[in-house]
Amino acid sequence: MRKIIASASLAALSAASVHAAYAPGLSTMEQSKPWSIGLAVRGFYDDNYTTSPKSTERDSWGVSVSPSASVNKVWDQTLLGLSYVYDLRWYEDREGNEADHIQTAKLRLEHAFNERVNIKLHDTFYYGQEGTVEFGPVTTPTVLFTDNDYIRNRALVELNADLSETVGMRVAYANEVYDYEQKGVGSRSALLDRMEHTATLEGMWHFRPETSGLLGYQYRTVGYRSSDSLSPLTYVDPEVRNSDSHRVYVGVEHQMTDNLEFGIRGGGEFTNYPDAEDYVDDDSQTTPFVDIRGTWTYNPGSYLQVGAVHTLNATDVLALNQESTAVWAMVNHRITSKLTGTLIGQFQYSAYNEGDYDGDNDLLYLLGVNFNYQLNPNLALEAGYNWDKLDSDLSGRGYTRNRAYAGVRASY
Repeated sequence: MRKIIASASLAALSAASVHAAYAPGLSTMEQSKPWSIGLAVRGFYDDNYTTSPKSTERDSWGVSVSPSASVNKVWDQTLLGLSYVYDLRWYEDREGNEADHIQTAKLRLEHAFNERVNIKLHDTFYYGQEGTVEFGPVTTPTVLFTDNDYIRNRALVELNADLSETVGMRVAYANEVYDYEQKGVGSRSALLDRMEHTATLEGMWHFRPETSGLLGYQYRTVGYRSSDSLSPLTYVDPEVRNSDSHRVYVGVEHQMTDNLEFGIRGGGEFTNYPDAEDYVDDDSQTTPFVDIRGTWTYNPGSYLQVGAVHTLNATDVLALNQESTAVWAMVNHRITSKLTGTLIGQFQYSAYNEGDYDGDNDLLYLLGVNFNYQLNPNLALEAGYNWDKLDSDLSGRGYTRNRAYAGVRASY
Protein backbone atom coordinates (compact mmCIF):
# COMPACT_ATOMS: atom_id res chain seq x y z
CA MET A 1 0.00 0.00 0.00
CA ARG A 2 1.28 3.44 -0.90
CA LYS A 3 -0.69 5.85 1.23
CA ILE A 4 -2.17 8.77 -0.71
CA ILE A 5 -3.19 11.57 1.63
CA ALA A 6 -4.89 14.01 -0.76
CA SER A 7 -7.99 13.37 -2.78
CA ALA A 8 -8.32 15.16 -6.10
CA SER A 9 -11.83 16.33 -5.38
CA LEU A 10 -13.68 18.93 -3.29
CA ALA A 11 -17.05 18.52 -1.65
CA ALA A 12 -19.60 20.78 -3.31
CA LEU A 13 -21.01 23.44 -1.01
CA SER A 14 -24.78 23.19 -0.71
CA ALA A 15 -27.37 25.32 1.04
CA ALA A 16 -30.72 23.79 1.87
CA SER A 17 -33.96 25.50 2.80
CA VAL A 18 -36.34 23.89 5.24
CA HIS A 19 -39.21 25.16 3.08
CA ALA A 20 -38.40 22.70 0.25
CA ALA A 21 -37.25 19.09 -0.01
CA TYR A 22 -33.97 18.68 1.90
CA ALA A 23 -31.63 17.11 -0.67
CA PRO A 24 -28.03 18.33 -0.20
CA GLY A 25 -25.55 16.70 -2.59
CA LEU A 26 -28.11 14.75 -4.63
CA SER A 27 -27.91 14.80 -8.43
CA THR A 28 -30.82 15.90 -10.60
CA MET A 29 -31.64 12.25 -11.36
CA GLU A 30 -31.53 11.30 -7.65
CA GLN A 31 -33.87 14.17 -6.79
CA SER A 32 -36.36 13.18 -9.51
CA LYS A 33 -37.14 9.74 -8.03
CA PRO A 34 -36.40 7.80 -4.80
CA TRP A 35 -34.09 5.20 -6.38
CA SER A 36 -31.50 4.91 -9.13
CA ILE A 37 -29.41 2.12 -10.65
CA GLY A 38 -26.27 2.09 -12.76
CA LEU A 39 -23.89 -0.18 -14.62
CA ALA A 40 -20.34 0.53 -15.85
CA VAL A 41 -18.52 -1.93 -18.14
CA ARG A 42 -14.90 -1.32 -19.13
CA GLY A 43 -12.14 -3.09 -20.95
CA PHE A 44 -8.66 -2.21 -19.70
CA TYR A 45 -4.93 -2.83 -20.06
CA ASP A 46 -2.61 -2.57 -17.03
CA ASP A 47 1.14 -2.91 -17.66
CA ASN A 48 2.05 -3.41 -13.97
CA TYR A 49 -0.97 -4.44 -11.94
CA THR A 50 1.25 -5.83 -9.14
CA THR A 51 2.95 -2.40 -8.70
CA SER A 52 6.35 -4.14 -8.84
CA PRO A 53 9.85 -3.01 -9.90
CA LYS A 54 10.54 -3.28 -13.63
CA SER A 55 12.34 -6.63 -13.38
CA THR A 56 9.24 -8.38 -12.00
CA GLU A 57 6.37 -6.46 -13.63
CA ARG A 58 3.22 -8.35 -14.63
CA ASP A 59 0.88 -6.93 -17.28
CA SER A 60 -2.67 -7.94 -18.15
CA TRP A 61 -5.72 -7.21 -20.21
CA GLY A 62 -8.96 -7.29 -18.30
CA VAL A 63 -12.62 -6.43 -17.93
CA SER A 64 -14.32 -4.43 -15.18
CA VAL A 65 -18.05 -4.74 -14.45
CA SER A 66 -19.54 -2.44 -11.81
CA PRO A 67 -23.30 -2.38 -11.03
CA SER A 68 -24.60 0.13 -8.50
CA ALA A 69 -27.86 1.09 -6.80
CA SER A 70 -29.03 3.84 -4.48
CA VAL A 71 -32.17 4.76 -2.56
CA ASN A 72 -32.83 8.26 -1.25
CA LYS A 73 -35.81 9.27 0.85
CA VAL A 74 -36.32 13.02 1.10
CA TRP A 75 -38.56 14.88 3.54
CA ASP A 76 -38.90 18.61 4.23
CA GLN A 77 -36.01 18.64 6.70
CA THR A 78 -34.49 15.15 6.48
CA LEU A 79 -32.54 13.07 3.97
CA LEU A 80 -31.98 9.32 4.26
CA GLY A 81 -29.71 7.75 1.62
CA LEU A 82 -28.36 4.25 0.99
CA SER A 83 -26.04 3.25 -1.84
CA TYR A 84 -24.12 0.15 -2.92
CA VAL A 85 -21.42 -0.36 -5.57
CA TYR A 86 -19.94 -3.72 -6.61
CA ASP A 87 -16.81 -3.77 -8.78
CA LEU A 88 -15.53 -6.99 -10.38
CA ARG A 89 -12.14 -6.80 -12.12
CA TRP A 90 -11.06 -9.81 -14.19
CA TYR A 91 -7.39 -10.22 -15.26
CA GLU A 92 -6.50 -12.57 -18.12
CA ASP A 93 -2.91 -12.91 -16.83
CA ARG A 94 -3.83 -14.49 -13.51
CA GLU A 95 -4.45 -18.21 -13.05
CA GLY A 96 -6.65 -19.76 -10.40
CA ASN A 97 -7.84 -16.45 -8.96
CA GLU A 98 -8.48 -14.22 -11.96
CA ALA A 99 -10.90 -11.71 -10.40
CA ASP A 100 -10.86 -9.07 -7.69
CA HIS A 101 -14.09 -8.17 -5.91
CA ILE A 102 -14.64 -4.75 -4.34
CA GLN A 103 -17.79 -3.67 -2.51
CA THR A 104 -18.71 -0.26 -1.13
CA ALA A 105 -21.84 0.54 0.89
CA LYS A 106 -22.78 4.03 2.15
CA LEU A 107 -25.37 5.38 4.56
CA ARG A 108 -26.39 9.06 4.82
CA LEU A 109 -28.78 10.49 7.39
CA GLU A 110 -29.02 14.28 7.52
CA HIS A 111 -31.51 16.49 9.33
CA ALA A 112 -31.94 20.27 9.39
CA PHE A 113 -33.55 21.37 12.66
CA ASN A 114 -33.94 24.84 11.20
CA GLU A 115 -32.09 27.18 8.82
CA ARG A 116 -29.17 27.47 11.26
CA VAL A 117 -28.67 23.99 12.73
CA ASN A 118 -28.18 20.64 11.00
CA ILE A 119 -26.76 17.25 11.91
CA LYS A 120 -25.18 14.56 9.72
CA LEU A 121 -24.59 10.84 10.21
CA HIS A 122 -22.49 9.15 7.50
CA ASP A 123 -21.08 5.62 7.33
CA THR A 124 -18.97 4.09 4.54
CA PHE A 125 -18.14 0.37 4.50
CA TYR A 126 -15.50 -0.92 2.06
CA TYR A 127 -14.53 -4.52 1.38
CA GLY A 128 -11.72 -5.34 -1.04
CA GLN A 129 -10.79 -8.85 -2.16
CA GLU A 130 -7.63 -9.29 -4.22
CA GLY A 131 -5.92 -12.50 -5.28
CA THR A 132 -2.36 -13.81 -5.05
CA VAL A 133 0.14 -13.57 -7.90
CA GLU A 134 3.42 -15.51 -7.93
CA PHE A 135 6.47 -15.03 -10.13
CA GLY A 136 9.46 -17.25 -10.82
CA PRO A 137 10.16 -21.01 -11.00
CA VAL A 138 7.50 -23.20 -9.45
CA THR A 139 10.06 -24.63 -7.01
CA THR A 140 10.96 -21.18 -5.61
CA PRO A 141 8.02 -18.85 -6.22
CA THR A 142 8.28 -15.20 -5.26
CA VAL A 143 5.01 -13.66 -4.18
CA LEU A 144 4.47 -10.27 -5.79
CA PHE A 145 0.83 -9.58 -5.03
CA THR A 146 -0.18 -11.20 -1.77
CA ASP A 147 -3.61 -11.88 -0.33
CA ASN A 148 -4.78 -8.35 0.27
CA ASP A 149 -8.40 -8.73 1.40
CA TYR A 150 -9.37 -6.05 3.85
CA ILE A 151 -12.25 -4.17 5.44
CA ARG A 152 -12.40 -0.46 6.07
CA ASN A 153 -15.25 1.35 7.80
CA ARG A 154 -15.59 5.07 8.45
CA ALA A 155 -18.39 6.57 10.54
CA LEU A 156 -18.96 10.31 11.00
CA VAL A 157 -21.31 12.33 13.19
CA GLU A 158 -21.27 16.09 12.60
CA LEU A 159 -23.25 19.01 14.02
CA ASN A 160 -23.19 22.41 12.29
CA ALA A 161 -24.76 25.42 13.99
CA ASP A 162 -24.90 29.17 13.37
CA LEU A 163 -25.19 30.56 16.89
CA SER A 164 -25.82 34.08 15.55
CA GLU A 165 -25.46 36.06 12.33
CA THR A 166 -21.69 36.21 12.83
CA VAL A 167 -20.72 33.18 14.97
CA GLY A 168 -20.94 29.50 14.04
CA MET A 169 -19.51 26.17 15.16
CA ARG A 170 -18.90 22.62 13.96
CA VAL A 171 -18.60 19.60 16.27
CA ALA A 172 -17.68 16.23 14.76
CA TYR A 173 -16.63 12.72 15.71
CA ALA A 174 -15.16 10.21 13.24
CA ASN A 175 -14.32 6.53 13.75
CA GLU A 176 -12.24 4.51 11.27
CA VAL A 177 -11.47 0.78 11.40
CA TYR A 178 -8.95 -1.09 9.19
CA ASP A 179 -8.85 -4.90 9.22
CA TYR A 180 -6.57 -6.86 6.84
CA GLU A 181 -6.90 -10.55 6.07
CA GLN A 182 -3.17 -11.21 5.67
CA LYS A 183 -1.78 -12.38 9.03
CA GLY A 184 1.70 -13.20 10.33
CA VAL A 185 5.00 -11.49 11.11
CA GLY A 186 5.39 -8.26 9.16
CA SER A 187 1.99 -8.79 7.48
CA ARG A 188 -0.44 -6.10 6.44
CA SER A 189 -2.47 -6.99 9.53
CA ALA A 190 0.54 -6.38 11.78
CA LEU A 191 1.41 -3.12 10.02
CA LEU A 192 -2.01 -1.62 9.35
CA ASP A 193 -4.83 -3.13 11.48
CA ARG A 194 -6.01 -0.23 13.62
CA MET A 195 -8.88 1.85 14.96
CA GLU A 196 -8.83 5.65 14.80
CA HIS A 197 -10.98 8.09 16.80
CA THR A 198 -11.04 11.78 15.82
CA ALA A 199 -12.95 14.55 17.62
CA THR A 200 -13.13 18.04 16.10
CA LEU A 201 -14.33 21.37 17.51
CA GLU A 202 -14.30 24.30 15.13
CA GLY A 203 -15.50 27.85 15.71
CA MET A 204 -16.31 30.23 12.83
CA TRP A 205 -16.64 33.99 12.66
CA HIS A 206 -18.51 35.34 9.62
CA PHE A 207 -17.01 38.81 9.58
CA ARG A 208 -18.19 39.41 5.98
CA PRO A 209 -20.91 37.71 3.94
CA GLU A 210 -18.26 36.20 1.67
CA THR A 211 -15.52 35.61 4.28
CA SER A 212 -15.29 33.46 7.43
CA GLY A 213 -12.42 33.01 9.83
CA LEU A 214 -12.09 29.87 11.92
CA LEU A 215 -10.27 28.43 14.91
CA GLY A 216 -10.14 24.67 15.36
CA TYR A 217 -8.97 21.95 17.71
CA GLN A 218 -8.76 18.25 16.87
CA TYR A 219 -7.96 15.30 19.12
CA ARG A 220 -7.05 11.98 17.50
CA THR A 221 -6.14 8.63 19.03
CA VAL A 222 -4.96 5.59 17.05
CA GLY A 223 -4.83 2.05 18.45
CA TYR A 224 -3.17 -0.81 16.55
CA ARG A 225 -4.96 -4.15 16.99
CA SER A 226 -2.80 -7.02 15.71
CA SER A 227 -0.85 -9.41 17.96
CA ASP A 228 1.62 -10.32 15.17
CA SER A 229 5.13 -8.91 15.35
CA LEU A 230 6.10 -5.96 13.17
CA SER A 231 9.64 -7.35 12.76
CA PRO A 232 10.81 -10.86 11.78
CA LEU A 233 14.01 -10.52 13.84
CA THR A 234 12.49 -9.97 17.27
CA TYR A 235 8.98 -9.48 18.59
CA VAL A 236 7.85 -5.87 18.17
CA ASP A 237 4.30 -5.23 19.32
CA PRO A 238 2.25 -3.19 16.79
CA GLU A 239 1.02 -1.17 19.77
CA VAL A 240 4.32 0.74 19.69
CA ARG A 241 2.60 2.74 16.93
CA ASN A 242 -0.34 3.73 19.15
CA SER A 243 -0.61 7.49 19.25
CA ASP A 244 -2.47 10.46 20.72
CA SER A 245 -2.36 13.76 18.87
CA HIS A 246 -3.56 17.31 19.44
CA ARG A 247 -3.99 19.61 16.43
CA VAL A 248 -4.64 23.35 16.71
CA TYR A 249 -5.22 25.46 13.61
CA VAL A 250 -6.63 28.68 12.24
CA GLY A 251 -8.08 29.28 8.82
CA VAL A 252 -10.14 31.34 6.45
CA GLU A 253 -12.83 30.53 3.89
CA HIS A 254 -13.44 33.17 1.24
CA GLN A 255 -15.68 33.43 -1.81
CA MET A 256 -14.01 36.04 -4.00
CA THR A 257 -16.71 35.88 -6.69
CA ASP A 258 -19.67 33.66 -7.54
CA ASN A 259 -17.21 31.46 -9.47
CA LEU A 260 -14.09 31.52 -7.27
CA GLU A 261 -13.70 30.27 -3.69
CA PHE A 262 -10.89 28.95 -1.49
CA GLY A 263 -10.18 27.72 2.02
CA ILE A 264 -6.96 27.64 4.04
CA ARG A 265 -6.26 25.87 7.32
CA GLY A 266 -2.88 25.90 9.01
CA GLY A 267 -1.41 25.16 12.41
CA GLY A 268 0.56 22.62 14.39
CA GLU A 269 0.15 19.06 15.60
CA PHE A 270 1.67 17.44 18.69
CA THR A 271 1.73 13.62 18.60
CA ASN A 272 2.73 11.32 21.47
CA TYR A 273 3.46 7.56 21.25
CA PRO A 274 2.84 6.23 24.77
CA ASP A 275 4.01 2.64 24.05
CA ALA A 276 7.08 3.44 21.93
CA GLU A 277 9.61 4.74 24.43
CA ASP A 278 11.55 1.44 24.50
CA TYR A 279 11.72 1.17 20.69
CA VAL A 280 12.40 4.64 19.27
CA ASP A 281 14.70 7.56 20.05
CA ASP A 282 11.88 10.09 20.25
CA ASP A 283 8.37 9.09 21.35
CA SER A 284 6.80 12.47 20.51
CA GLN A 285 6.64 14.66 17.42
CA THR A 286 5.65 18.24 16.66
CA THR A 287 4.74 18.79 13.01
CA PRO A 288 3.04 21.49 10.92
CA PHE A 289 -0.45 21.00 9.52
CA VAL A 290 -1.61 22.64 6.28
CA ASP A 291 -4.76 22.15 4.19
CA ILE A 292 -5.35 24.48 1.20
CA ARG A 293 -8.18 24.03 -1.33
CA GLY A 294 -9.75 26.19 -4.03
CA THR A 295 -12.27 26.00 -6.86
CA TRP A 296 -12.66 28.22 -9.92
CA THR A 297 -15.72 27.63 -12.12
CA TYR A 298 -14.69 29.40 -15.32
CA ASN A 299 -17.57 28.21 -17.53
CA PRO A 300 -20.82 26.26 -16.97
CA GLY A 301 -19.75 22.64 -16.40
CA SER A 302 -16.04 23.59 -16.43
CA TYR A 303 -13.91 24.17 -13.35
CA LEU A 304 -10.41 24.03 -11.88
CA GLN A 305 -9.70 22.63 -8.40
CA VAL A 306 -6.35 22.83 -6.62
CA GLY A 307 -5.13 21.75 -3.20
CA ALA A 308 -2.20 21.06 -0.90
CA VAL A 309 -2.01 19.03 2.33
CA HIS A 310 0.76 18.42 4.87
CA THR A 311 0.13 15.88 7.64
CA LEU A 312 1.18 12.60 9.29
CA ASN A 313 -0.18 9.27 8.00
CA ALA A 314 0.13 5.52 8.58
CA THR A 315 2.49 3.39 6.46
CA ASP A 316 2.97 -0.25 5.47
CA VAL A 317 6.74 0.10 6.03
CA LEU A 318 8.50 -0.76 9.31
CA ALA A 319 8.55 2.82 10.57
CA LEU A 320 6.57 4.80 13.12
CA ASN A 321 4.73 6.82 10.44
CA GLN A 322 5.16 9.02 7.39
CA GLU A 323 5.18 12.81 7.23
CA SER A 324 3.70 13.67 3.84
CA THR A 325 3.11 16.69 1.64
CA ALA A 326 0.79 16.39 -1.35
CA VAL A 327 -0.20 18.93 -3.99
CA TRP A 328 -2.82 18.27 -6.65
CA ALA A 329 -4.91 19.88 -9.36
CA MET A 330 -7.93 18.83 -11.41
CA VAL A 331 -9.46 20.42 -14.52
CA ASN A 332 -12.93 19.38 -15.60
CA HIS A 333 -13.68 20.94 -19.01
CA ARG A 334 -16.90 20.73 -21.00
CA ILE A 335 -15.57 20.49 -24.56
CA THR A 336 -19.01 20.31 -26.16
CA SER A 337 -22.52 19.95 -24.78
CA LYS A 338 -22.01 16.15 -24.71
CA LEU A 339 -18.22 15.71 -24.35
CA THR A 340 -16.35 16.40 -21.09
CA GLY A 341 -12.65 15.94 -20.40
CA THR A 342 -10.99 15.64 -16.98
CA LEU A 343 -7.28 15.97 -16.19
CA ILE A 344 -5.92 15.15 -12.71
CA GLY A 345 -2.35 15.47 -11.46
CA GLN A 346 -0.81 14.89 -8.02
CA PHE A 347 2.65 14.92 -6.47
CA GLN A 348 3.39 13.60 -2.98
CA TYR A 349 6.59 13.69 -0.93
CA SER A 350 6.74 11.40 2.11
CA ALA A 351 9.47 10.92 4.73
CA TYR A 352 9.59 7.95 7.13
CA ASN A 353 10.00 8.64 10.84
CA GLU A 354 11.89 6.34 13.25
CA GLY A 355 12.31 2.60 12.74
CA ASP A 356 14.57 0.90 10.19
CA TYR A 357 13.96 3.53 7.50
CA ASP A 358 14.12 6.76 9.48
CA GLY A 359 14.76 9.65 7.08
CA ASP A 360 14.15 7.67 3.87
CA ASN A 361 11.79 9.21 1.32
CA ASP A 362 9.13 8.30 -1.23
CA LEU A 363 8.19 10.46 -4.22
CA LEU A 364 4.81 9.63 -5.74
CA TYR A 365 3.56 11.00 -9.08
CA LEU A 366 -0.01 10.48 -10.35
CA LEU A 367 -1.53 11.62 -13.64
CA GLY A 368 -4.93 10.77 -15.09
CA VAL A 369 -7.06 11.83 -18.05
CA ASN A 370 -10.67 10.85 -18.75
CA PHE A 371 -13.16 11.61 -21.52
CA ASN A 372 -16.91 11.19 -21.12
CA TYR A 373 -19.33 11.40 -24.04
CA GLN A 374 -22.97 11.62 -22.97
CA LEU A 375 -25.06 9.89 -25.63
CA ASN A 376 -28.29 10.68 -23.76
CA PRO A 377 -29.27 11.34 -20.12
CA ASN A 378 -28.95 7.63 -19.30
CA LEU A 379 -26.00 6.42 -21.39
CA ALA A 380 -22.39 7.57 -21.73
CA LEU A 381 -19.17 6.39 -23.36
CA GLU A 382 -15.89 6.85 -21.48
CA ALA A 383 -12.18 6.34 -22.04
CA GLY A 384 -9.10 7.25 -20.05
CA TYR A 385 -5.48 6.74 -19.08
CA ASN A 386 -3.63 6.73 -15.73
CA TRP A 387 0.10 6.95 -15.07
CA ASP A 388 1.59 6.22 -11.62
CA LYS A 389 5.24 6.41 -10.62
CA LEU A 390 6.85 5.84 -7.23
CA ASP A 391 10.51 6.69 -6.61
CA SER A 392 11.67 5.35 -3.24
CA ASP A 393 14.84 5.20 -1.17
CA LEU A 394 13.74 1.68 -0.18
CA SER A 395 15.09 -1.07 -2.42
CA GLY A 396 12.41 -2.88 -4.45
CA ARG A 397 9.61 -0.45 -3.57
CA GLY A 398 9.62 1.88 -6.59
CA TYR A 399 7.56 1.16 -9.68
CA THR A 400 5.98 2.66 -12.79
CA ARG A 401 2.45 1.79 -13.91
CA ASN A 402 0.37 2.60 -17.01
CA ARG A 403 -3.36 1.86 -17.33
CA ALA A 404 -5.74 2.53 -20.20
CA TYR A 405 -9.46 1.81 -20.33
CA ALA A 406 -12.60 2.32 -22.40
CA GLY A 407 -16.21 1.43 -21.76
CA VAL A 408 -19.82 2.42 -21.35
CA ARG A 409 -21.76 3.71 -18.33
CA ALA A 410 -25.55 3.49 -17.97
CA SER A 411 -27.77 4.98 -15.30
CA TYR A 412 -31.48 5.13 -14.63
